This record gives sequence, structure tokens and C-alpha cells, in this order.
Amino acid sequence: MTAESSDQYSHSPVPAGETMAGWRVALIVASFSIGQPDFLNGAQNALALGLGSAVGAAFLAALILCAGCCFTAVVSVRTRLSTYLLVRRSFGVQGAALINIVLALIQYCAFGINAAFIGEAMAEAAKINHLPESFAAFVIAGSLLAAGSTIVGIRALERLALVVVPLLGVIFVAVAFVAVQRHGLVLAPSPTPPVPMRFGIAVTSVIGAYMVAVVTMPDLSRYIRTERGSIVSMALSFPIATPLMMTTAALPALATGETSVAKLIVSLGLGTPLLFLLATPMLTVNAANLYSAGLALGATFPKVRGWVFTLLGAVIGTAFALMGIIDHFIPFLVFLSLIVPPIAAIYVIDAFTLFRGTDPQASIRRLPPVRWEAVGVWVGSLAAVLLVPSERFTLTTIPALDATILAAVAYLAVLKLRGRPLPAA
Repeated sequence: MTAESSDQYSHSPVPAGETMAGWRVALIVASFSIGQPDFLNGAQNALALGLGSAVGAAFLAALILCAGCCFTAVVSVRTRLSTYLLVRRSFGVQGAALINIVLALIQYCAFGINAAFIGEAMAEAAKINHLPESFAAFVIAGSLLAAGSTIVGIRALERLALVVVPLLGVIFVAVAFVAVQRHGLVLAPSPTPPVPMRFGIAVTSVIGAYMVAVVTMPDLSRYIRTERGSIVSMALSFPIATPLMMTTAALPALATGETSVAKLIVSLGLGTPLLFLLATPMLTVNAANLYSAGLALGATFPKVRGWVFTLLGAVIGTAFALMGIIDHFIPFLVFLSLIVPPIAAIYVIDAFTLFRGTDPQASIRRLPPVRWEAVGVWVGSLAAVLLVPSERFTLTTIPALDATILAAVAYLAVLKLRGRPLPAA
């Protein structure tokens, strides 16, 4: 095993011999749409909007996510570079350090949310079996398992996804079927939803749930053999998995008013084994969070081994879980949908303009400390979207899409004004 392969090619392009078929990556990506956080998101959207609008919001969000993934995946197949090498050549060495740290912290927060869901499922299982229900102990145990899977690498994620995706699908369909059978089919929104929202915010919350996956897609898609395979794999992931997941969450939530799948399993009497099975698939998502965060920090601090960041992320994410990050779930998703898309827009535009036809290995050498046009557009677009209320000004009524369009247009304008200079390579 070479030094590059043991470090999961965080500092160099993936060689052709390490590539795989696109459907394998599609399965991993589809698994991101199937989990307890996604159930909570779909349940809260449905209680606020009703079944039709909630599923419509999920489908629209899935199409937007798919389009974004196609761009980032094609860029990664052409270059075989990780997200964080793409970010480095677009933002400069020091500029990328800021981006990478921000993305890593976001993924550690996501890790904390998923760890909290694991702890909740395990605590519910222990409670109904009259066992010690230590939420903290279950959170810590789940975090350690996810960290161990991450250290093994991308192949471990693939094998885990082959098992957990069908498993979670069966569990959620069973919950939806039993809930509707016992409580009836309800289509109308709740008169007192836990999180009131309009259609555009619902779309944004769904996009926010997966936006980091879109931006960091090159960490997985760079292993796909062909560009065509990367596009097909993206079409087989979010557009199919996300609407189905949101539908299976919406039906029991509208029928019962409950948004926690673990509590629904208990109240519907579906049995303890389902609670244990429910927690297991969350390891896939949390392992993916640690994997991408480790690549981010590994590219920023190349002298530190990747497993150090994996363990650090598990510790930080566990702390977030124990501090109650899950109580701020929807605001967190909306914030993600605003801060993350401009990053992808910038490195995708660079791949099709500044670095088009450039050797990938050469394009990441002798980079400037900061590419101020990229950093300036990112900060400026974020400030514009956050400081100007969407009620006063909006392009699409979907804040996440507004942020992406604003950043893309601004960056293209800056490149045109500067004559599209090619950075030294």
C-alpha cells in the first residue's frame, strides 16, 4: 500500500486502478437520504404543509440536489481530485484552510445530530425492555463504531451501504403502513405544526440536509470510472431516494402527530429489534461525515495523519450530541443551505473556465496563498443572503437556490472583469 492510498488520496488524484462502477457510489449517496434526521425533516415539513406540498417540496429539492451533484461529480471524474483539493486551487492555500475548517465543523455538527438519533433509538429500546437507558452511553458507543468504520475507508462505506439501505427502507415503510392502517390517511397539515414554514423554506430545509453531500461529492464520485457513470449515479440517488423518504415520513407524522420514528416504533408496538436495526444504518452517514471532514482537515494540515481528525471529529460530534444540537435541527439545515452552495458554485465554475484543459496534478501546485475573488464572492454572497430578509427580496422564493445563483453570477462577473487569468501551475 502506497502512502497516497493509505491517506485515501487526500493530496493527489485517484489513480485509474482505484475506480469503481457508478452504481456503487449511487448506493452510498442514496443512503444519505434514508435515516432518522431525514425522517424528522420530512415529518416536520408534512405537519407544516400537508402531504402533497411536503412531497412536492422534497421532489423539487431532489432535482436541485441532483443537478448540483452532476456538476460536482463530473468535475471530480475529470480531475480525480478530492473536494478539498478543488477548494484549495479555487480559494488558495490559506483561503481553502478557512473553507475546509468551516466544512469540517459543519460535518462534525451533522455527526452530532446523527449520534443523538442513535442514542435516542437505543435509549427507547432499553426503556421498553426495562434496561438502563443511558442516552450518553449509547451516543458514545455509536460514535466509536462510526469512527472505526471511517478509518477503514471508502470500501467499508460501500459494504455497509449494501446492507443498511434496504434495511432502513423496510423499517420506514413498515412504520408508515402501520400508522396509516391504525390512524387513517391524513393529507391536511397540522393546525399547530412544531415548526411552521412556507413552501420555499421546506425546499431549503431539504436542500440543506444534503448540501454538504453535494459540495463534498467529489470525495466519493472521483472514484467513478466515467463522466456518464457519474451522471447516471446521481440520477439514481437523490431524485428517487429523497421523495420516497419524505413520503414515508409524512404519512405516519400526519396520522399521529409524532415526528420521532423511534417513538413511533414504540407507540405502534413494532418491537424492540426494529429500534436496534434503526440505529445501525446511521453509522453509514456518520462514517461518511467523518470521512469527508478528515479529508478537509487532512488537506489543510497535511502533516497530521487522517485518523487523528477522524477521532477528533467523533469527540467533537459526540459533545454536540450531548449538548442537545438536535433541538436546533431545522435552523441548522437552513443555515447549511445558505453557507455551503456558493463554495460548490465557485470550484465548479473554475473547473470549466480557469482550469479547463489543465493537468489536475499540475493545477494544485504553486497555488497563491489566497484567491481573493473567490473568498470575496463567498463571503459577499453569504452576507447578502443572511442580511437581506427573503420577504423583502428573493429570486426564486427558495433561499438556498438564491444563494447559489447569486454566488455563481457574481463569480462569473468577477472572472470576466479580471479577464479570466490562469493561476500559475
